This record gives sequence, C-alpha cells and structure tokens, in this order.
Amino acid sequence: MTSPRESSGHSSASDHALASEHSPTSDHAPASEHSPTSDHAPASDGCHVQAPGLSWFEIFRLGLVQTALGAIVVLTTSTINRVMVVEMAMPAMLPGALVGLHYALQILRPRWGHHSDVKGRRSPWILLGMAVLASGGWLAALATSMLETQQGLGIMLATLAFSMIGLGVGASGTSLLALLAKSVTPARRPAAATIVWVMMIMGFVLTAATAGHFLDPYSNERLVKVSGAVSLIAFALSVIALYGLESKHHTKGVRAFQPKLSTPDPESRPAEDARFWLALRSVWAEAASRRFTVFVFISMLAYSAQDLILEPFAGAVFAMTPGQSTQLAGMQHGGVLIGMIFVALIGTWRRSGQSMKSMRRWTVGGCAASALALLSLTAASMHASSWPLQLSVIALGIANGVFAVAAIGSMMTLAGEGQHNQEGLRMGLWGAAQAIAFGLGGFLGTMASDIAQWLVADPSKAYAWVFAIQSMLFVLSAWMAIRVPAPEGLQLRAESHDSTVRPSTPPLKMDRRLEPPREQLNHVSIG
Repeated sequence: MTSPRESSGHSSASDHALASEHSPTSDHAPASEHSPTSDHAPASDGCHVQAPGLSWFEIFRLGLVQTALGAIVVLTTSTINRVMVVEMAMPAMLPGALVGLHYALQILRPRWGHHSDVKGRRSPWILLGMAVLASGGWLAALATSMLETQQGLGIMLATLAFSMIGLGVGASGTSLLALLAKSVTPARRPAAATIVWVMMIMGFVLTAATAGHFLDPYSNERLVKVSGAVSLIAFALSVIALYGLESKHHTKGVRAFQPKLSTPDPESRPAEDARFWLALRSVWAEAASRRFTVFVFISMLAYSAQDLILEPFAGAVFAMTPGQSTQLAGMQHGGVLIGMIFVALIGTWRRSGQSMKSMRRWTVGGCAASALALLSLTAASMHASSWPLQLSVIALGIANGVFAVAAIGSMMTLAGEGQHNQEGLRMGLWGAAQAIAFGLGGFLGTMASDIAQWLVADPSKAYAWVFAIQSMLFVLSAWMAIRVPAPEGLQLRAESHDSTVRPSTPPLKMDRRLEPPREQLNHVSIG
C-alpha cells in the first residue's frame, strides 16, 4: 500500500488534492502547476498519462472474464442447488442459506475496490478473485458429494466453499467493472456494458448446456470432475484474456488518494482501516454516489423480486406445465437480451452514451416501462382466460434489459468521472447494494407471494397485488434515477471549460476554487 506523504505538512482531508504542490521534498512535480492548458487538479503519486480507451477486441477480452465468472457461478448456484435438494434429499433451506451467504459476503465489495484503487492495478485483483472463486466452485462440488456419507463435514465444507465464492465474485467482479469504467471511452460505454453483461449470460447458457451433458448419468464423482474442469478452464481463460491488457493502457497505474493520518505507523492495519473508512465517507458525501447507491438497491430489489415468482404465477394462474413455464422464462430472458442490444446499438450509433443525461433517460425509461409491464401482469392475473401472457412477459424482459444496461452504463460513467481515482470503491459500493438487493429481493418476492395467498384465497388476486407492489418499486426507482446528479468530476470539468472563466485565470487558482474543502462539500451535498 502506498503510504501518504509525510513531507507535505498538511493533515486536513480537504487539502489532499493540493498536497503534492506544497510538498518541499516532493519528487514528482505536478504537471498542472506549470501547464497553461491544464484544467485538472494535480495528480497524485504514480500518475501516468493514460493511453486511448480500450478497443472493441479488448472490451471483448474483458467480457471473456465475465463469461468465466458466470460459468462458475451458474454451476454452484443452480446445478449444485438442485443436486442438494433432489439427489441428496436435503432441505431446500440449506442451498438457500448457502446462496444467501454468497450474496451477504459481497458487502465487502467496497473494501476490495478500495484495495485495487490504492494499488493502482486491477488485473491482479481480478485474477486473485477468480482463483478464489474457482477454488470455491470446486470445493462446493466436493462438499456436495460428501453430504451422503459425512453430512456434518460436508455442510462445513460447503459453508467455506460458498464463502469463497462470494469473496471471489466480489473481488474479481468489482475490479473488472472498475477497469472498464476507467478504460472505456464514453462513446463505447453502452456497448461495453452490453457486451460484458451478455457474455456473462453466455457463460450461464454454455455451462448449463455443456455441464448438463457431461453430468448424465449423474454421480458424485462426475459432479466433482465436471466442476473441477469448469473451474480450471474458467481461470485459465481469465489469465489469457487479461494477459498484457492493463499494462498496455496503464504503464504505471493512477492510484487513489489516501487521506493523511496522524499515526506512528501509516502501514499498520488500524491505519489501513481508518484510511478505507475515510475514503468511503468521502465517496458517500457525494450526492451522485449516495443517491445512485439507493437507486441501485431499490431497482435491483424490484428486478430480483419478480424473478422467482414468474414461473409459479404461470402455473397457478394460467395452468402452465413446468415445460411451458420454463419456455416462458426463456422468452423473458430473450427479451432482456433484445433490450440490452437495442440500447447498445442506439447508444453507440447516436453517441448518447457520452452523455450522463442520455443514460439517465434510458434508465428512467427502462424503469417506467418495467413498471407498465408489471401492471400488465397485474391485469393478466385478473383476465387469465383472454390475456396474451407471452407478450406481457416479452415486454417485461425488453424493459428490464433497457433498464439494466442503461444502469450499468450510468454506473461506469459515475465511477469513471468521479474524483480521486476511486472507481473501485464506487463500483464496490454499488456492487454491494446490488448483491444485498438480489439476495433480499428473491426472498421478499416469494414471501410476499405466500403472504398474499394467505390473506387472499384467490391466487389471481394475490399475484395481482404482488406485481402491483413491484411496479411501484420500479416507479420509485425511476424517481431516484431522476434525482441522481451529474458526477462531480464532470461538473468540475464543465465549470473549468465554461466561457465565463477568464483565460488569464491561473490553473492552480481555478483548481482550488473548483474543489471546495471536504467540510464544505459534505455540507452542500447532503440531501
């Protein structure tokens, strides 16, 4: 970890952006101090001019890492889940609790993101996360095979395995998205968000089909071998995809600022923890980061709550067979892909991905369309005999796809344009909100369905109430998306390029004026 400069003599957090300029012993002269054209605050130690953004092929390479991540996750959260319940005759609560543990541990995403910010390199943290994830995936299969003969030991090993899966997903996924946010040009962000998301879904699909083929006829030995092979291939694919990519664009990574601490040992664990919490508070003090976190949580709560009740709804209200309801879920996922690809093509063609306002419009429109689609499912509950359910489900999928990819594009913009090179910390904060919402949403959605059916004897009316509540959550999400302001980094640059600023204004004075003290920033951004 890079230690804070001790020679600057400034301990106030509000002075960190100018610390290098006043340091009498600084060995890195700030570029902006003598440059008449610079409009940015001086960079911190380890700063290097960034190469042009990632090419399409390099974005595809990062998408391969998402494919590898999705391959391991689907095998553990879906296939192993089913094996525990059906083949092992274990209570469904066991895999449910293990998957919940995997989501709960992703609350550590901000910590992982902060570590990658401080070190200035993302690839090592991505590979470390993938190694932990791959090991956890194989251990999960091994633990499942032990449940028949050594149940207690198997459960303990499964708990360890799913803990590793949660930590691995958090470390690799957060650092990967931070690398994308930092390295992708604004014009390509909608398409980049779509590429990495679609390739993760491809990892789900390919692994489910391939692993399913090799698992028949089922045996515990086959499960362990298939899981080991998938984990090994996924990790190797990640190594190949990342090889030389980051060093090409960051010969020396730009590191995040580290608040100065009055401690005898700045490298001690307490000092490191204090530095993390100070950085987290500085990010939370930004109105854009804070409001976007709330938006992510509410929208993903609505998004995940519908997922586990759609097929039961189709069976209970429309009397569909398991095969028919599975096909209906496939239609929804197909709609999601259509919505994502549509936003990517339009956003890249019209270059609307360069504008935070354009991405916000797509996000709000996707949330509003999702609310309308859920209201159509409410109507379908009351008119099951004549309602075209498939059209409503496809419309819901398209709306969800538009919302999801626009939200990811907005996330990349907010993370990449924020202050102090804290992309990892921001991505970690939003990733933690998403993971908690996903884990909570699935549980609350099914619980709301059970409660509604207990209160209302008619399943049609019960599901109508549930879909109506989820629709209201999407309306609330749209309102929160509207309230998310432009990132402060963009505001600073917009002000620095404003025609009202006199050309003779020294860059240093302009930087001081544009970056208020932290205490003032905290005050004006509250609410």
